[in-house]
Amino acid sequence: MSSESILSNSGRGGLDQCLQDVAEEARDLYLDSHVPYVDFPPSPLDFYRTWVTPNKPVIIRTAIQQWDALSKWNPQYFRQVLGKKEVTVAVTPNGYADAVYKGKFVMPEERTMEFSSFLDIMERKTQPNGVFYIQKQNSNFTEEFQEIIVDADDEISWATEAFGKLPDAVNFWMGEEAAVTSMHKDHYENLYCVVSGQKTFTLLPPTDLPFIPYELFQPAKYHENTEGTFDIIDEKDMDLVPWIPVDPIQPDLDRYPEFGHAHPLTCTVKAGEMLYLPSLWFHHVQQSQGCIAVNFWYDMEYDIKYNYFKFMEAVVDRRNNGFCGK
Repeated sequence: MSSESILSNSGRGGLDQCLQDVAEEARDLYLDSHVPYVDFPPSPLDFYRTWVTPNKPVIIRTAIQQWDALSKWNPQYFRQVLGKKEVTVAVTPNGYADAVYKGKFVMPEERTMEFSSFLDIMERKTQPNGVFYIQKQNSNFTEEFQEIIVDADDEISWATEAFGKLPDAVNFWMGEEAAVTSMHKDHYENLYCVVSGQKTFTLLPPTDLPFIPYELFQPAKYHENTEGTFDIIDEKDMDLVPWIPVDPIQPDLDRYPEFGHAHPLTCTVKAGEMLYLPSLWFHHVQQSQGCIAVNFWYDMEYDIKYNYFKFMEAVVDRRNNGFCGK
């Protein structure tokens, strides 16, 4: 073996150990072994000091107890208020929208349909092809569902005060049990409120980045054909998409052995509860049938935390694409 190869292998091994040490120290020093609960909404100062600054998730049990949505939002009420309204719905054959499938990053087919027809699917009165999910992340709650904003809020007042800004987007979510959100991260401080049903989150901290595989994929979209099956159509004008191909629930450790070093946390957020999901945390989401939720995205601060995360990204990319040890 050449001296250059020896140096390269030695450098790679030492770097791997350093990256594992970072993740282990984070767990030892400040990360919780589970997602903690608090009973009442915190003050803006306590929220920022206890959860935002250390970048730690928490479930707040009574954060939305004042929302009329908790008692009002059901199919009967929605039919009265929104029944004829046209809404945007994501449709996939397998429940995975914006996910890696057959070596491609596949986005859902987007359809416009009356909300009453969507409710028929949620209540299983009709069984069309595919899995249906209202999940458009363009502040659809304030853009498409103005009629029911009065039942909830368009901001979380104590979070707005803590962050010193209004949310960038407020999103409405409702879908089938088979609809799954594949693992990814966001550059937002996320306050995720479950109104009906429950959501199960699998979370990994930013310090587990070295163990989470990213690959580049051809973007494509699902399209249901006249025979009732779904084609995958390449989006030829789009750049390759970096995405996470591993399923944290059933990881293929033969293909992605590094993921074996990751330490996922799992939590279930029930009706009336709010999850604070910090920026840059990786998350995968499952839900109960017809689950309804509203989430608030506050733009993260691009400070030293973001700086260090980008540095780690660069180091991991260097490792994965050939560390030279120099």
